[in-house]
Amino acid sequence: MSSESPAVLAARTALASIDLSGYDPEQSKLMDERCILVDEQDNALGAMDKKTCHLMENINKGLLHRAFSAFVFRPADGKLLLQKRASEKITFPDMWTNTCCSHPLDDFEEEKIEAEQLGVRSAASRKLEHELGIPQNQTPVDQFQYLTRIHYLAPSNGLWGEHEVDYILFITADVSVTPNVNEISDFKYVDKAELQAMFEDSANSFTPWFKLIARDFLFGWWDELLKRKDLEGKVSAKSLAGVADGSKVIKMV
Repeated sequence: MSSESPAVLAARTALASIDLSGYDPEQSKLMDERCILVDEQDNALGAMDKKTCHLMENINKGLLHRAFSAFVFRPADGKLLLQKRASEKITFPDMWTNTCCSHPLDDFEEEKIEAEQLGVRSAASRKLEHELGIPQNQTPVDQFQYLTRIHYLAPSNGLWGEHEVDYILFITADVSVTPNVNEISDFKYVDKAELQAMFEDSANSFTPWFKLIARDFLFGWWDELLKRKDLEGKVSAKSLAGVADGSKVIKMV
């Protein structure tokens, strides 16, 4: 019997592909970006294009990649910035989610740096600008607070899905939002009660990773964030250092 992990075996197997000509051209082009393949302990194994990584046929063979979920909180009141994914998105369209969820890419050397989570922090700043138009100088890499990593699997529509080791990053910052309408159709700041009300409203749909993070982690960490205001009454994500054990991958599949 092979001792290789499912992700390694999948990387050595002929993987399914698909014609993207029927999808939005901007979103289709992004599917050429190269995700970082990992095993279940988040050890890097190589790279594969985003399209291949997100097909359920390949995910079911064990293909797993690295990702991040960034949460931007407003310092003055601790409200969380949410986005609604655009209809043009190939995976999980028209769903509310945290501020930004995406991938560090093998295409950029700085996003492959694992020390101090520098790669995923760099990717988060880049994608906050791409999706929400937030200038990168408003989200300095050193201001992201890494909390933990989760391993989860979530089908989208039968054909597409996610299978990720997802780094959870908080940042508190006053940001200017200029949405990329090909990426997001709406955005809003919410407090805890407002988000809970959104979850209870059946008219809203949410990405599965956001629901998982909210169910098991978000509200507790949010409470801690609000408790740890500075002398000016502002919240700071850096105050959460040590709140979570980020040394291991938490399996949620």
